[in-house]
Amino acid sequence: MASSALSSVSFPINNTLFSPPQKQNNTTKLKPAAERQSLPAALFKAADHLINTFIDPPRKHTMDPKHILAGNFAPVGELPPTKCSVIEGALPASLDGAYIRNGPNPQFLPRGPYHLFDGDGMLHAITISGGNAVFCSRFVKTYKYQVEKEKGHSIYQSPFSGLTSLQGAVARVAISAARVIAGEYDLAKGFGLANTSLALIGGKLYALGESDLPYEVKIGPDGEIHTLGRHDFAGKLSVSMTAHPKTDPETGETFCFRYGPIPPFLTFFRINSDGEKQPDVPIFSFKDPCVLHDFAITKRYAIFNENQIVINPMGIVNGGSMVAATTRKVPRIGIIPRYATDESKMRWFETLGLNFIHFTNAWDEEDGNVIVLLGPNMLSIEHAIEDANLMRTSMEMVKIDLRRGTVVRSPLSVMNLEFTMINKAFVGRKNRYVYAAVGDPMPKMPGVVKLDISLSKDSGPDCVIASRNFGPSCFAGEPIFIPRSLENPNASEDDGYLVVYVHDDIMGESRFLVMDAKSPELDIVAVVQLPHRVPYGFHGFFVPECDLKKL
Repeated sequence: MASSALSSVSFPINNTLFSPPQKQNNTTKLKPAAERQSLPAALFKAADHLINTFIDPPRKHTMDPKHILAGNFAPVGELPPTKCSVIEGALPASLDGAYIRNGPNPQFLPRGPYHLFDGDGMLHAITISGGNAVFCSRFVKTYKYQVEKEKGHSIYQSPFSGLTSLQGAVARVAISAARVIAGEYDLAKGFGLANTSLALIGGKLYALGESDLPYEVKIGPDGEIHTLGRHDFAGKLSVSMTAHPKTDPETGETFCFRYGPIPPFLTFFRINSDGEKQPDVPIFSFKDPCVLHDFAITKRYAIFNENQIVINPMGIVNGGSMVAATTRKVPRIGIIPRYATDESKMRWFETLGLNFIHFTNAWDEEDGNVIVLLGPNMLSIEHAIEDANLMRTSMEMVKIDLRRGTVVRSPLSVMNLEFTMINKAFVGRKNRYVYAAVGDPMPKMPGVVKLDISLSKDSGPDCVIASRNFGPSCFAGEPIFIPRSLENPNASEDDGYLVVYVHDDIMGESRFLVMDAKSPELDIVAVVQLPHRVPYGFHGFFVPECDLKKL
């Protein structure tokens, strides 16, 4: 990787000059907005201060914004489209399009307890064309974002941080209800953050967060990010949907679900290739509400993991949190035909200690009688919500025999891996290669590895065949695989590139890194110096230039 010191290069940002050797200190400045405060608004703000300072202040370092938002987790301001410099190698033509990474970035620094999941969604997009790159960072303009921008301070707190004690929960629910009655906030317009991921569904690009409807976004020809609005699929989606929909690469259909604390705790549905939502399939056999973040599909089935991160409002009464991990619950894998119209053919299999927060992939074998699942199993589930740096995973292959009712599990790596990625052309089909971020510790990822699943029977518990460390003090997140050619059906599965944003914690600089996914050491193909710090975040997405033009 090229040297971090780039004293000869500078970039114009908002008509000012920014020099990369100075730390990219783009931390959001909390500006009290020009708010004409009504008496109710002033009372609500005073009540918030009382709750966050005296009734329920941050009591753990894992809920203290001063701790959570330290270093490169600190928020940044927006950045208009800005030209970037390629400081090493050259950007391949295959990357013409836009790589967009979503993640939490609070518009206003929290005044009370804060969880990493709480920040407003911000999209960081690098648009590439003809070897040139333009970078842009914009908030997803959700209803919550717009209301809080007008007020000049945050007014909504998520269940992860706001409902962690009885006295705090009662106080915050009362204030929220009063705000709704006073007309300060309209719950019908949503309270989601759109801070988790992105997906291309029916030819439209969406920013997603599982607590709300998706928000349609687009990337303009100049690299500008636009929020087009909250989308309900012609009135057929009224509540929320997963941030991890699965699109079948052959049919173009997108399979989705939603979960919640009110029965049915799980609802499955699909959206056809034209973007038309199909009827819901409620799953009442999903016994206990839990944080069901992801799922998987095969050509025949949809697969869910009823895990040990439970949603229990009574947990607050007992001195805990509404969302918490419990080792007393036995996880289950649920399998339903993906074109089912009801849950009559849903089958459940107990799987002790299996917690797939993220699935990697799944496929059918033996005429659909055997289902194979891949994913990082969360071993230390008690740390999944509160203390991510203590989380440990085991990359596993799970085989479920539907005829015999058996479940066989095999480890694929001894490394602590998360944010796994495959060639998207193999979603729901047997794949050979998996790419994953190395969590040591999570959620900062110092490197990336490549696994060859075909070696699982021969190489023992580790199928890692290639790796790259980003260097001292350098960390990233989820790697994204981009095929070298979208038109070549005979291309090998790993013929393409891995891309990721990498941040140097010492220099305070961020870069866009391109690696050769086929090479034995994941060789660096290109490095782009970014004019703006990119905080550590969640999931990314690549939109080819041909699809960008259709948005």
